[in-house]
Amino acid sequence: MQTGTLISLALYFVLMIAIGLYAWRKSTADSEGYLLGGRNLHPAVAALSAGASDMSGWLLLGLPGALYAAGMVEAWIGIGLFVGAFANWIIVAPRLRRQTEDYGNALTIPQFLANKFPDRAIALRVTSAIIIVVFFTIYTAAGLVGGGKLFVTSFADLFGETGMSDYMTGIWLTAGVVLAYTMVGGFLAVSLTDFVQGCIMVVALVLMPVVVLLGDGGPAAVGDAVSAIDPTFLSLTEGLTLIGRLSAVSWGLGYFGQPHIIVRFMAVRSVPDVAVARNIGMSWMFVSLLGALGVGIAGRGYMALNGIALEDPETIFIVLADLLFSPLITGFLLAALLAAIMSTISSQLLVSSSSLTEDFYRLFLRKSASEREIVNVGRLCVALVALAAIAIAADPDSEVLALVANAWAGFGAAFGPLIILALTWPRMTGSGALAGLVTGAVVVIVWIAAGWNSSFAGGQGIYEIIPGFIAAWLAIVIVSGLTTPSAREVPSPARR
Repeated sequence: MQTGTLISLALYFVLMIAIGLYAWRKSTADSEGYLLGGRNLHPAVAALSAGASDMSGWLLLGLPGALYAAGMVEAWIGIGLFVGAFANWIIVAPRLRRQTEDYGNALTIPQFLANKFPDRAIALRVTSAIIIVVFFTIYTAAGLVGGGKLFVTSFADLFGETGMSDYMTGIWLTAGVVLAYTMVGGFLAVSLTDFVQGCIMVVALVLMPVVVLLGDGGPAAVGDAVSAIDPTFLSLTEGLTLIGRLSAVSWGLGYFGQPHIIVRFMAVRSVPDVAVARNIGMSWMFVSLLGALGVGIAGRGYMALNGIALEDPETIFIVLADLLFSPLITGFLLAALLAAIMSTISSQLLVSSSSLTEDFYRLFLRKSASEREIVNVGRLCVALVALAAIAIAADPDSEVLALVANAWAGFGAAFGPLIILALTWPRMTGSGALAGLVTGAVVVIVWIAAGWNSSFAGGQGIYEIIPGFIAAWLAIVIVSGLTTPSAREVPSPARR
């Protein structure tokens, strides 16, 4: 690796840790400050933080890799995500911001559900916390796999060797920097670093395909190259069945149940600011998704034009960064990839930590724990979840998109219908909420274990979020219809 690349990456790491130290001095005195930044996020920070923590390494690795390998049909995933994200900002964001504060100033999703349905408070908190920790450990592992792949592809020459040692070095370095600023600065550090990382990501995603398309022969040469590989490569529909399209678009259903995304809604400084954050966030997402699409398609054309073979499609962003740019710019682009990976990992670690501290430690072990003790226990939990994720990510053959798909479906099915109906349907009961939570998670796990996401009834597989989401929704409605709503906690006047 050249000196310029190392300088860019070193500056990036220093900036992230500096932000963590700033946040440590600003808002880690109590649990609300450590876990939600005092509910005072600027709408721009909330928007880019939600976007950056959402997109993760799959935006620069998984999605471009899928487009590189299969063509434009994989763009349906991006279309579904964009529609789902917009609906999430409209349906969930303003209601969740208001109701989490009204119902006991809840700091976590499990705590909010417990406050709204007190007859099933303990069961809801424990069950939802378990689901959060389990699926987020898998999700965090996906990000660490991305860090490992980055080192194997680009950093091997730094150590004079290749293979497993470089992969694990990437995992440990990625986890180490994330732990440094997350454990120290809490939610504010995570959100501010996400904002900076979101800016870096969108610049990189626009820059790379533009440079490819402006190269020798221009866009026409790239288009001819991919058409020569496969005449249907640029088709949105060729070879895609109805089930395949539904499975791709159904990724959008997952947004309603992603704790690391919707927690940003809880932290924005006021309900009116939600609309401002939505406009900023959706604009960022639109440009980023177009950039990821461009990296995959233009990258396939560039590699074909230059006769370069690519073993792992998910490394196309890294390979293009090495081939097309000077060392300083390459370092910036690799920092963008690390930004995508680290922004999501930090959010997931913090949400997992908040569930372990608020919904296990404070609930069962130390009800009288001081705010300082809770913050310190939260830091310890961040480290423990990270270590578990490192163990899962140790397999270098893991695929980023596959790991993300499983965790995304688990959250979307377990929490998606639950959050929507809890915020919008007054007839929902605590028993219905618990039934939906368990049903969604179990259906997803069983569907994956049975292999029905790969092949179902002798035909194409169905993405597990579809049956999980439907089953959870039906479970909530049916069980709520059969049970009587209990007296709920009276909403308290909120400071908005």
